[in-house]
Amino acid sequence: MTSNASQDISKTRISSSKMVLPRLLRLVILIAIDASGIWFIARFLSLGYYPLVAVTLIILVFVNIVLIRQQAYPLRWMIVGLALMIMFTIYPIFFTVWVSFTNYGEGHLITKTQALDQILKAKYLPESGLAFTWTAYKTPEGVYALWLQDADGNGYLALVGEPLAQPQPGEMGIGELDNEGIPKTIEGYERLNAIIAATDKNLTEFLFGEEGKTIQVRSPSEAAELVPLYIYDPEPDTMTSQETGIVYQNLRGTYTSPTGDQIRPGFVALIALDNFKAFFLSPALRGPLVRITMWNFAFAFLSLLFNFSLGLAIAIMFNDQHFPFKRTIRTLLIVPYTVPALLTILVWRGMLNPEIGVITNAFEAMFGWAPPWFTNQWWAKAAILLINLWLSFPYFMLICSGALQSIPNDYYDAAQVDGASFWQQFRHITLPLLLVSVGPLLIASFVFNFNNFNLIYIFNAGGPPMAGTPTPAGHTDILISYVYNLAFTASRGVDYGFAAAITIIIFFIVGTITLFQLRYTSMWEEVSENV
Repeated sequence: MTSNASQDISKTRISSSKMVLPRLLRLVILIAIDASGIWFIARFLSLGYYPLVAVTLIILVFVNIVLIRQQAYPLRWMIVGLALMIMFTIYPIFFTVWVSFTNYGEGHLITKTQALDQILKAKYLPESGLAFTWTAYKTPEGVYALWLQDADGNGYLALVGEPLAQPQPGEMGIGELDNEGIPKTIEGYERLNAIIAATDKNLTEFLFGEEGKTIQVRSPSEAAELVPLYIYDPEPDTMTSQETGIVYQNLRGTYTSPTGDQIRPGFVALIALDNFKAFFLSPALRGPLVRITMWNFAFAFLSLLFNFSLGLAIAIMFNDQHFPFKRTIRTLLIVPYTVPALLTILVWRGMLNPEIGVITNAFEAMFGWAPPWFTNQWWAKAAILLINLWLSFPYFMLICSGALQSIPNDYYDAAQVDGASFWQQFRHITLPLLLVSVGPLLIASFVFNFNNFNLIYIFNAGGPPMAGTPTPAGHTDILISYVYNLAFTASRGVDYGFAAAITIIIFFIVGTITLFQLRYTSMWEEVSENV
């Protein structure tokens, strides 16, 4: 009995020791993760990146819960993937929503803290300030000194944080003066070549002399008693120019004077619903946005109509068992679907080229005239619909061919007995039963074409351009390409906030279409039951 008890105790100790090691390792990993997370949070806070602070904190709390709580054990094997999903999938969604309520864009790309830091670094030379020519010296440790000369030729030694001095040769380590009155050597310092000193970016950051009378290098040939150009008052959040006395108010992330002059850079600021109001209410934007939105819906609808109609027509023809060379022709018709869309669009762009395009030259040869595919808005839209038809009809041909095979022939036999024509059979049998199978795919195709950025951008980048628009817009732009222009390629300055607002609006449009998909799919199923 005693030996059995001792064996049990030894086994318990061994099992306990085995459990301690994994716990200790998990604790070490958790401490390392927490330390790294806290460092990132502190760094983001110092820079004013509050959205990144929030998402990093959420991930850190989530990791701690998973590693500490035994109930969350299964999630430990997915913790890396879940953390990356939060950072790179969920966070961008919330960040886009946040950006839509800000002025984030050209001139407003940094935080307020960063903007204040840059603005308050601006200096100017007051009327009572002195200006000098300068020569730089540097110790091996990187400590700088300046030899200054005023307009009268008087020399001064300027050190960081110390009053100006007028030492003679032999005093304060000053060596013999050259013909221009500049020390050839200073004890402990090396005289810098003029070109090297002028290109030394560190030199301009130092303030020489005593506080209140500091001297700063401001050009390759001049150093002066510069003072801050602006004084910041945090309570009313204003900037005051010491040179002119003008007070600049914070208006939408930019300090602006009563006459409209602005201090750059601006900073990211919340502007509530202004971006959404601009989309729906701005008279300047209403014209291009209305035309772009109307064309966006027309492009998606017409693409779906033409592509589905052609694909269905070919599928019905090939559904005839006696159609000659059916397999060979069907194989050839699938080729456009197998070629990458990028290459196909570029090929079509070349064929429609106004100078050397094959199609354009063929029109010229036959009619003495060719459509202006890239300069006329209607012909450009026709070209885009034609290219999209070439890209998409094989897809609809394939899905319609499969759907037609699932329709029982008994329905058609009964209809023929009743004397139904081909059109009546198509309208009352083929189409209702076909829509049950391909209906959701039609909705998906509409949504895809609604956001078909690649076709629009690769073919003509949304051109031809609209005239007189406040933001870059083209006649064949759809909302997503317009958003891209606003966010990344706008010649008048990018506007991420407005682009994010349009993105959210597109999301709700697509979401509404998806809801209709569910409704009409059920309706088609009810129709098929009555066939």
